[in-house]
Amino acid sequence: MRHQFGQGQSGQGRSGQERSGQERSPAGTARVTELAAALRATVRGEVDFDAAGRALVTMDASNYRRVPVGVVAPRDADDVAAALAVCRAHGTPVVPRGGGTSIAGQATGTGVVLDFTRHMNRVLAVDPEARTAVVQPGVVCDTLRDAAAEHGLTFGPDPSTHSRCTIGGMIGNNACGSHSVAWGTTADNTLELDVLTYRGDRARLARGGHEVPAPLRSAVETLVADRLALLRTGYPELPRRISGYALDELLPEKGRDWARAFTGSEGTLGVLTEATMRLVPAPAARALAVLGYPDESAAAEAAAGLLAYGPLTVEGMAADLVGEAALGVLPAGGAWLFVETGGADPAEARAAAETIGRAAAADLTGWKVVADPAGQRALWRVREDASGTATRLPDGGEAWPGWEDCAVPPARLGGYLREFRGLLRDHGLRGAPYGHFGDGCIHIRIDFDLLTPPGIARFREFSVELADLVAAHGGSLSGEHGDGLARAELLPRMYGDELVGVFEEFKDLWDPDGGLNPGVLARPAPLDANLRFTGLPVKPGPLAFSYPHDDGDFSAAVRRCVGVARCRVTTPGSDVMCPSFRATHDETHSTRGRARLLHEMLIGEVVTDGWRSPEVRDALDLCLSCKGCRSDCPVGVDMATYKAEFLHHHYAGRRRPAAHYAMGRLPRWLALASALRLAPVANTLAGLGPLAALAKHLGGIAPERDIPPLATAPF
Repeated sequence: MRHQFGQGQSGQGRSGQERSGQERSPAGTARVTELAAALRATVRGEVDFDAAGRALVTMDASNYRRVPVGVVAPRDADDVAAALAVCRAHGTPVVPRGGGTSIAGQATGTGVVLDFTRHMNRVLAVDPEARTAVVQPGVVCDTLRDAAAEHGLTFGPDPSTHSRCTIGGMIGNNACGSHSVAWGTTADNTLELDVLTYRGDRARLARGGHEVPAPLRSAVETLVADRLALLRTGYPELPRRISGYALDELLPEKGRDWARAFTGSEGTLGVLTEATMRLVPAPAARALAVLGYPDESAAAEAAAGLLAYGPLTVEGMAADLVGEAALGVLPAGGAWLFVETGGADPAEARAAAETIGRAAAADLTGWKVVADPAGQRALWRVREDASGTATRLPDGGEAWPGWEDCAVPPARLGGYLREFRGLLRDHGLRGAPYGHFGDGCIHIRIDFDLLTPPGIARFREFSVELADLVAAHGGSLSGEHGDGLARAELLPRMYGDELVGVFEEFKDLWDPDGGLNPGVLARPAPLDANLRFTGLPVKPGPLAFSYPHDDGDFSAAVRRCVGVARCRVTTPGSDVMCPSFRATHDETHSTRGRARLLHEMLIGEVVTDGWRSPEVRDALDLCLSCKGCRSDCPVGVDMATYKAEFLHHHYAGRRRPAAHYAMGRLPRWLALASALRLAPVANTLAGLGPLAALAKHLGGIAPERDIPPLATAPF
């Protein structure tokens, strides 16, 4: 009942039917039903074609939204093969998905989504002598790092989402993280990959390609041999070149490394089922030099010069991303570089950090060295939360990804940043740059208006001009997060039409049916199609709460969730968020999952019952209203308030569950019992089995629970 929420924004881009690839006709519905039945008969893992399951994977952490027909959680590689066979027989595309933290839209759902986080999420082996680990694609980055740490090793790449992103997703995007100046990209740490093509062929990818199926190997080697000159000259030289397919890794002088060539392919070539990753020695001790500069351009100019000291990180951020509390622990400045050093012991690590501080001192507004682990973690938390906090500007305005991770040669970063700031001013846009300054990679959230046609047109115009600016500086449109739906359309501006044509040929050799993640990388969808804001209503109302920080707009409150998934962290720590996800490990019961369901409720395409939606009600049922998300979520999602809003409308004019009356009015019942001195009587009756069972039934209390005794003396 979409009309409940008022007029939806039409925006631009494709319709919901085009986004999802579904047909609304009875014949289309029958085909989806047949597909679901065939998958359930073949796959041992869960098959979910319900509205709630689909709603959870329509989005990742990007500006984009695509609606799948269903979700499959395979248990092993054979399950993946079975799912691919069924989807192929039904002409249905497949998208592999990890933690859903991608920022370019490549993990959004279309066709059938393969969720690897449910079952295929283990570290299978660690070989400390060879410094390798064998993992499944759904294993979380930090889980691998913890397993490696038992042997004094670590996995080098560590995106800011390392506590919830998966290795499969990192391979798909060729993710990097803050330590890439020391340990490289995911491709630099990938040794062997087991993959399945859409047609079900198994391939083990490694240097030489000896275990690649002969027809595929021969065809790809012919493609490379025919384009040797183009592949040798068509790629820019820089440490963070992530955009496009890494076909140059198949050149003979590079050892024809099929694993590296596959890394960064964003689920468009094959489906990963197992990976052998390189591990590196973990420094016994670390220290952090925090260097203050007048502004981010000065910090950017200085970053490349610090690489000679062999740091583990050179991360940059400006003051407009730092809250008042964090400013108090940073040295004076308008921007900072976080330069981490390692050593055999704390003294050696501190000495290395102090050497860097003294060497840079002439250009600094202030600096400090932090050697204690707790202090370092607190400062890194400020940096890692930037991808969320940058979504809200200091005046409360919304800002979005889309140009989240362009990269240029580090020596050109300062000049690029100045021109980038000028381009923002020319378009009347704002944003706060931060990121991996040592590698020339900049993150930023920009206050695009993605709700109205004029705003979306400006988004497109800015994107084209920025792509040209990046290319002029010898850079890469993506330096970490991949091209996805956000930048793939613009790859010809970086590589030229001829090399992009070779990308399409490469894709066709792997996936001649076009069944894997269509619309991404090869023959991409327009960058202004599939926007996740299309269809959201304008200020749905009337509302029970005022939402003062969102201009009274419940849609804007729900939009706060950008999908960075801090609520999916399950390791012990200082965070409260999200207790129901920690208990269930089910996305439905995470803050992000609930926000996604509310988003889909407002659009009305997948979740169609509006405020009466049973899917949203069930997802909110385990929410404790603890307000943990209000403090722990980088963008301040307040699910307790959203739950109260939803339940107010959901039960308007209807009888509520008994527990709502029993527990919601508990203070009244306790006051009445105290006034009438009924506590001793109530306690006696609660001890009688049949009466206690009746009371629990009437009060909506689970029969397994004991009724706690009332205090006989009021207080």
